[in-house]
Amino acid sequence: MGDRDLNEKGKVLALGLLFVVCLMLAYGENLFFFQSLGDVFAQPWKAVLVVFSHNVLAVSLFVLGMSFYVRFVLNFLPPRRYKYVVLEHPRLFASVFTIMILAISVLRANTLLGGAILSNAMFVILLSLPQGILEAYAIFLAIEKTLEKRMTKRKLVTVYMLFFLAALLEVGFIQLLLMVSR
Repeated sequence: MGDRDLNEKGKVLALGLLFVVCLMLAYGENLFFFQSLGDVFAQPWKAVLVVFSHNVLAVSLFVLGMSFYVRFVLNFLPPRRYKYVVLEHPRLFASVFTIMILAISVLRANTLLGGAILSNAMFVILLSLPQGILEAYAIFLAIEKTLEKRMTKRKLVTVYMLFFLAALLEVGFIQLLLMVSR
């Protein structure tokens, strides 16, 4: 084992530690986000900024976590086929992970809106489809490019811009739902 291997393993461990610290910070941000929703959505532009920053933090955690995973697998695990299955099939993993995240998002939104989604499911699905497609594609792109080890600044900016557009649509959608429910 050479100095290069030790140096790379040290970088992996540092990345893992950074990921854990960011997870703890994200937990705090998540608590703040959900506690201040009523105040935030009273002002649409403030809501766009809060939703956008919340989503940027989430996707940045995905990228950081996937980067750690890739480096950990390549530097610490022996080369066995089943341990590399995620790295060998990034599109499949990104698709499954994206579907899982979107399902959790729908359930979270349903909770936030007091069950309005499940009672008016078709209406909500139709209205949130454009925003959901943008978020899904952004999540997929972030995970796929990270697992392929081809994430660039340009692709990351693209992901963030997709989330900004999705935040605009999401806040507009919530404002519309609030107007309809009054």
